[in-house]
Amino acid sequence: MPRRFDHVDLRVHSLAEARPFYETLLPALGFTRRVEIEGWLQYEAEGTDGATEFVGVTESPQHVANECRIAFRAESMREVERLAAIAIQAGARQVEGPLYEEASYYAVFFQDPSGNRLEICYRTREENL
Repeated sequence: MPRRFDHVDLRVHSLAEARPFYETLLPALGFTRRVEIEGWLQYEAEGTDGATEFVGVTESPQHVANECRIAFRAESMREVERLAAIAIQAGARQVEGPLYEEASYYAVFFQDPSGNRLEICYRTREENL
């Protein structure tokens, strides 16, 4: 199946404030190759098809967080819990979970230092519960 996304560009109030958070979280999520681009914090992950996905973070002092949310996929409930602990250690705010959002959806919800909403989730098969 073809990839559905190529990259995510995030805006933050202060790149200096957000940098430690994303330098901890993104590698834990599998974005392990740092790319140096002036004015950006960017980490890439290479997919099994050889294509590169990336998350880029840049400063926008006028940035206002809204109700949009970016969800990262985990491979298991245990992985959600491990990544939740890393997000909290990195300075995540407004943490909810990990919890079952519904019977087959296990997730942790949180905000970055600029209030951007993020999530790490795992979808289970109901028959495996």
